[in-house]
Amino acid sequence: MSEFIAVIGLEVHVQLSTQSKMFTTSSTETGLPPNSLTDVGTLGLPGSLPVLNKVAVDYAIKLGLATNCQIREKSIFSRKHYFYPDLPQGYQVTQGDTPTCYQGWLDITCGKQTKRIGITRIHIEEDAGKSIHPEGERYSLLDLNRAGASLLEVVSEPDIRSPEEAGAYLRTLHQLVKFINVCNGNMEEGHFRCDANVSVMRSTDKEFGVRVEVKNLNSFRHVEKAIAYEIVRHREAIEEGKTLVQETRLWNEEEGVTKPMRSKEYAADYRYFPDPDLPPLVIDKAWIAEVKKTMPELPHEVKERFISEYKLDAYNAELLTADRFIADYFDKAVTAHYNPVDISNWIITKLFGRFNKDGGSILDCPISPQNMAFLVKLIDDGVISGKIAQTVFDEMFESGKDPQSIVNDRGLQQISDEAEIQKVIDRILGENPGQLEEYKKGKVKMFGYFIGQAMKVSDGKVNPGVLNQLLKKTLDS
Repeated sequence: MSEFIAVIGLEVHVQLSTQSKMFTTSSTETGLPPNSLTDVGTLGLPGSLPVLNKVAVDYAIKLGLATNCQIREKSIFSRKHYFYPDLPQGYQVTQGDTPTCYQGWLDITCGKQTKRIGITRIHIEEDAGKSIHPEGERYSLLDLNRAGASLLEVVSEPDIRSPEEAGAYLRTLHQLVKFINVCNGNMEEGHFRCDANVSVMRSTDKEFGVRVEVKNLNSFRHVEKAIAYEIVRHREAIEEGKTLVQETRLWNEEEGVTKPMRSKEYAADYRYFPDPDLPPLVIDKAWIAEVKKTMPELPHEVKERFISEYKLDAYNAELLTADRFIADYFDKAVTAHYNPVDISNWIITKLFGRFNKDGGSILDCPISPQNMAFLVKLIDDGVISGKIAQTVFDEMFESGKDPQSIVNDRGLQQISDEAEIQKVIDRILGENPGQLEEYKKGKVKMFGYFIGQAMKVSDGKVNPGVLNQLLKKTLDS
């Protein structure tokens, strides 16, 4: 590819977590029967008038601030005309030449490189409905529950140069919209959707190549694979002297290819004009300041704080800031007992391990952050050993009980009394005379064997530190 340059821009549709739709009072709840969330506005009935959802505008400002955008003082809503069955009005209300947010940027990390991706615009619009095509049937079904839902479209500059950079950009934006709580990020339900614009040019060309738009991308992996396919398709066409056409294509995951959907529309095809039913949106400095007060720490800010304040390594800090709720959980746990390194290890290795095995997430975690901290505190205080802590953790996850109650109920307190531990040592040395002779002959690895036997006969209750000291003293004598 050194002779060629891929030019990629992404259009991301972010469905906002508002309780009602963009211009009507219908609910945005999911999982309800088809067409149960409609009203006169959603159905485009004559005489219905739109009213702008203020919370959606708050969220637009919020995302604009988080992506370093300029916030436009006055913007106009337009009607974008196209005639699809899932758009009852015959047009989509959106923002044409005056998006609410513009000229922003987002820093991404791809491999070991950091790169700044420009954001052209973030505009407010309403969603369309959903067309359902039953396999093998000659008809389609319409579900208008989603029609009119609140959307932000985030349009990047064509600054992306590889499928990997596209994936990194999407993951960063996905993390951000969840962190600032404007979108739940559920890609399976279409709350975070992406269209990719791809072209390829020779490194000596001064103009971009023919651009295609790829749709039907419902995962980060699909985006990366579809872009990679398009880059190869464009490169081969250029090398063979074939003519590429500007078009919209669909990604076919089963075959691993994109296929033509329709010729690409131009702006003039949509016949934009200002919506006569909606006044201009005016956002003054006071409104922006009000939204700014609600802004949480952004993901990169939290990560930097975890590294500088809690002395975590960059990898663990990255994992703990992948989701705002995980970061909050960790913060609360460290507040309850200050041992951030050990608490982070328990969350990442044990808690995430259970989620991967059994399903679930931090939102429905049966172990509160305080109880996670108290478990680590019991280890730090010498009440239980690390091995016993694993047993306690498993019961905490199953029952939701606090660690101290489990330790008390099951008699799991660590044995730290030297006299009791000496009895365990005398017993295991007496039961293993052959291994003791090997140790005396210089096979020092037997020391670890004796430690394991002591832990075994005591059910892991002996204090490891005291055990090591006494065992060494006994063997040396």
